[in-house]
Amino acid sequence: MKKILFTLISFTLLLTASAQDEPTCYQKYAKVFEVRGANDITDGEHNVVVTLRKGSFADCFIGRVKVLNGVILINTIQLTFVDGSYEPFQREYKYDDPITIVNGISKTMVTKDEELVNIMFVDSIKPKKKAFKRAPEPNFDL
Repeated sequence: MKKILFTLISFTLLLTASAQDEPTCYQKYAKVFEVRGANDITDGEHNVVVTLRKGSFADCFIGRVKVLNGVILINTIQLTFVDGSYEPFQREYKYDDPITIVNGISKTMVTKDEELVNIMFVDSIKPKKKAFKRAPEPNFDL
């Protein structure tokens, strides 16, 4: 009986631990920006990824925003529906600071509901750098 209980508890802990190791969509995008970097964001309208995070939960949506003088105009953030139409992304934010952009990712905005919001300019990600071609492992008959 003790062995069965121990096995069940071990299995449950293993599943819980492995589920927590899966990176969120925000973490995956952030890693790409960290490794590749991003080009400067020009003024105008841009297609973006809008990330929403709360606790360990994260979700990512396609959207668009307008940028003026390197700052995101907060009232221009929109999310895209599956049919291609747009809806304004309206939240109440704790701070009124300008939403600046560093390395293709906006400064984190905090809503009054404690959501963390970032805008990611995926079209500005720099191309993957060239890598040297590795030699195959030797396979000689000695």
